[in-house]
Parts: sequence; C-alpha cells; structure tokens
Amino acid sequence: MARSGRALAVTALAVLAFAGCRNVQTPAGYVGYVTQGAILGKSRFYALQSGPTSSGLGWLLSVINVSVTPYTYTEDFTADNAVLSRDNLRVSFRVHLLWKVETERVKDLVEHYTTTLDMGKRSEEVVRVAYDNFLREPLRTYARDEVQKLNGLEIKDRITEVGDAIAKRMATLTKETPFAVISAVVGNIQYPKEVADAVAEKMAATQVLERKQTEIEIEQREAQKRVVQAEGIGKAMAIINERLTSQYLQHEAIEAQKAMVGSPNHSTVYLPVGPMGVPLVGTLEHGK
Repeated sequence: MARSGRALAVTALAVLAFAGCRNVQTPAGYVGYVTQGAILGKSRFYALQSGPTSSGLGWLLSVINVSVTPYTYTEDFTADNAVLSRDNLRVSFRVHLLWKVETERVKDLVEHYTTTLDMGKRSEEVVRVAYDNFLREPLRTYARDEVQKLNGLEIKDRITEVGDAIAKRMATLTKETPFAVISAVVGNIQYPKEVADAVAEKMAATQVLERKQTEIEIEQREAQKRVVQAEGIGKAMAIINERLTSQYLQHEAIEAQKAMVGSPNHSTVYLPVGPMGVPLVGTLEHGK
C-alpha cells in the first residue's frame, strides 16, 4: 500500500510537472521577452529570444513578443487641437512618426517603458503603451513648437523642414532608450475656409495678370515687327528712287521693245518719241 501511494504521488508530480512545461514561440520580426513563473512567489525574467524561434520545453514559461520592425503612429492636430502659426493663423495638420524598438533593448522597453506585463497582451498593445508613456506628448509638443515658428502660409512650403526638425528633436530625446526614431513627416496641411478661398482668388487674379502681361508683350513684339517692316520698305523705296534715272528708264523701254520684236505674235506700233527715246504720250496738234 505504501509503495502504491508513493507511485501515485510520483505519477501525479510528473503529470503536474509536464503540464506546467511550455515551449513558447516567437515569430520572425519579433523579439520575445521570456519569463518563468513560480507556484509560489513572482515570475522572473528568463531570456530574450529573436524570432523565428522557440524556447524549448521549460517550466512555467511565458513570452511577450515585441515587434522590432518599424511602426508608424499618427498624431492629429485638427479641430480644437489645431495650432496657431506665428501670424495667428489656425492651421490643421498631421504628424506621422516612423520609429522602431531597438532589438537589443527589448528587455529595457518591457521593464521600464510599459506599464503592462500581462503575458496575454499582444505586442502592439505593449508597444502602444510604451509610446503613449514616453513619445506621444513630446512629439505633440515639438510639432506645435515647430509650426508656431512659421507664418501660416509658409508652412505648406516648408513641411519637409518642419518634419526634419521634429525628427531631430525626437532622436535627441530617445538617445540611450529602446526607441529608434527614423523620420517624422508633416502632412495634410489645412487652413480655415476663408483663408483657402482668399488664396485661391489671389492665384486666379495672378493668372489673369500674367495672361494680360503676355498679351502686352505679344502686342509689343508685333509693333516692333511692323516698325522693322516699315523701315525695310522705306529703305527699299529710297534705293529704287535713287536708281530711277532717265537713262535707266530709257534702257528699260528699249529692252521692252526688243522683247516685243522677238515675239512670234505681236503687233508693232510706232509712237513718237521725245528726247532720249522716251515715248510721247498726249494729244498732238495737226502739223506739229
């Protein structure tokens, strides 16, 4: 009986031990924060494991898997959260922060930057809590500060500069922490409706003025063209007038007569001529 009791006890302990053993998994792109529980007392850190991998069978093992691939979190500055620019224009926008958890600092993240160690929590929830605890408010403060340095209508032309400034300040903040800031992008700039309408009207008026200026320049070019043409005609007439001498006209008349004589179909008409052989045109009195 005693031996049977001992055997049952050993069997029960073996079953209990086997039931308490776990092989926890970590997928690719994640680092697992593995803890080991206890029947009495607290759980303790056991190991980090980089996926894809598993811990192997171990007593009361649990894991929080933290993604070490980049996250993009967005902060809205719209409606009541819109920001006043340097010239007191209310501007709405968004900031997109691209960041990731440093692989070798997952233990630090879980133990010091998140308030949940619930092994049932998903990785995204653990990381979100860490972001809210440490990054969110500084990011919003830096974004407001950088936008308030500019006049309202300057912001849309300098959003890359604003994003770079925010990213630089966030990188300084997160130095020596588990957070690695990759970039900050400012987008979706929106102005009050009356401002947007005024800008659109100004652009339309500018386009009209540019078109009118183009038309004026075209007319000026046409006028210059006409002046050049007139000057050319005037010079040509001056040259012709210089050359229309009596000898030149007599030569042209003789050449015309020679051409007529050589033509197979022609009639010869004799005209009285005056000095230098130029035909006389007019009514002659009888006997003269």
